[in-house]
Amino acid sequence: MESKLNSNVKNIELSGIRQFFNRVQAYPEAVQLTLGQPDFDTPDHVKQAAKKAIDQNQTRYTANAGLMELRTYTSEFIKKKYMLDYNPVDEIIVTTGASQGIDVTMRSILEPGDEVLIPAPVYPAYEPIIRLCGAVPIFIDTRETNFVVTTEQIRRHQTKRTKALILSYPSNPTGAVLTNDQLMELSTYLNKQDLFVVADEIYSELNYDRPHQSIASFPGMRERTIVINGLSKSHSMTGWRIGFIFSPREISKHMIKVHQYNVSCASSISQYAALEAMKYGQDDSLDMKSEYQKRRDFMIRRLEEIGLPTNSPSGAFYVFPSIKKSGVTSFEFALKLLEEEKLAVVPGDAFSYLGEGYVRLSYAYRIEELEEALLRLESFWRRITSS
Repeated sequence: MESKLNSNVKNIELSGIRQFFNRVQAYPEAVQLTLGQPDFDTPDHVKQAAKKAIDQNQTRYTANAGLMELRTYTSEFIKKKYMLDYNPVDEIIVTTGASQGIDVTMRSILEPGDEVLIPAPVYPAYEPIIRLCGAVPIFIDTRETNFVVTTEQIRRHQTKRTKALILSYPSNPTGAVLTNDQLMELSTYLNKQDLFVVADEIYSELNYDRPHQSIASFPGMRERTIVINGLSKSHSMTGWRIGFIFSPREISKHMIKVHQYNVSCASSISQYAALEAMKYGQDDSLDMKSEYQKRRDFMIRRLEEIGLPTNSPSGAFYVFPSIKKSGVTSFEFALKLLEEEKLAVVPGDAFSYLGEGYVRLSYAYRIEELEEALLRLESFWRRITSS
């Protein structure tokens, strides 16, 4: 019966991140810098709110778009933080994590043959979802522009089939962030183009050098932009699976149909936890961000000492050093590092072919683990580059 399966499904692969993470399980003694999962606990007041919701039997379906009170406080949150104005009644959808938000968005806007521009190296989930829609991912090489996409790069890759552009900043895996000037230049160009902008802003609360700015806040961009966000990174709530889609009502009224037939609604208990986070925990991320910044600075200093070329990330919690000097592929590098030094990192080619020659190190780990990890990396780097 396998031959009768959807060919689009058969032709996609599991995430390279997960593939390598699964391989790491054979090395229980390994130090891991693989997963993009905060090492902080979910704030206690959020957990207490979830327990209370269970005790009060708030375990039934909610509205398809999510609890009205949650959407209201989420609307206030993004208006205060990012100057984004979305009506909680019909312009916000609560999703089962940002991942489902990406899926709903792509299935709502794409048709077979459409092209989607993706600045890369990039989070690996976009490509398979696009292909499942019968559309075509078009990768834009940002390696020579400090991992930031430019209007000229977009112009060169645009065709009559271009339906959407993905902007995922702060970036996974590079930590790159768009400055105000870069956003202004992009918006001036994009608001004259007949395409959607999908702004994946899941790391918006982990922007170190300046407050996060959304491209949807720039003139002419709101009506063509779909913003995806969530609580996984900002409130250390990866397992709660709460995300948000923000879009103009003329788009949202169609996206809610895809969401409804996909999951009906997000978990009611998780929504009550999210309500607590949005209502009383708007600054819960600040202490986490401060700690991540210290870790970022440590990672950059040590990588410079080791001699691994690295752009200093302005957001998220990843560094993406070049390992080209080693003379081996990123997969070979990561595999040898795991086998010889018991250190797990993610090979760069997990983030599209444009990630080849790099590895991703997550610093969502305690500083003691990072110190040991960098000692092992240094030992391996000295050995592999001197042989």
